[in-house]
Amino acid sequence: QVQLVESGGGWVQPGGSLRLSCATSGRAYGYTMAWFRQPPGKVREFVAAVKRSSGSTSVKNTLKDRFAIWRDNAKNTLYLQLNSLKPDDTAVYYCAASHRGLITSSLAGDEQYEYWGQGTQVTVSS
Repeated sequence: QVQLVESGGGWVQPGGSLRLSCATSGRAYGYTMAWFRQPPGKVREFVAAVKRSSGSTSVKNTLKDRFAIWRDNAKNTLYLQLNSLKPDDTAVYYCAASHRGLITSSLAGDEQYEYWGQGTQVTVSS
């Protein structure tokens, strides 16, 4: 069983930055890790992921110029850097983990992930 605990969310003005963290109870390198988000009134969507074995990353195309994902295996922590934030980035951000070695085309499917954190709220407004 893997437990995921997100932190780092909050309120920020447009153009600002936040860094989200996801602390894992287990060894993060053993899992494919990802961030999803759910804007108010909308479905959950993929943001970014780090593959289990290679550590290669994938960020949603529309976000890759502003968001970055990485993990620190020594700290068992996954990170998401959010830059140049916009009001449309307002959402609950969730950390997810899968024991599967997912291929790139499968990373965005939330059904691929067995473990989920409780989410952290990010609000972007002036």
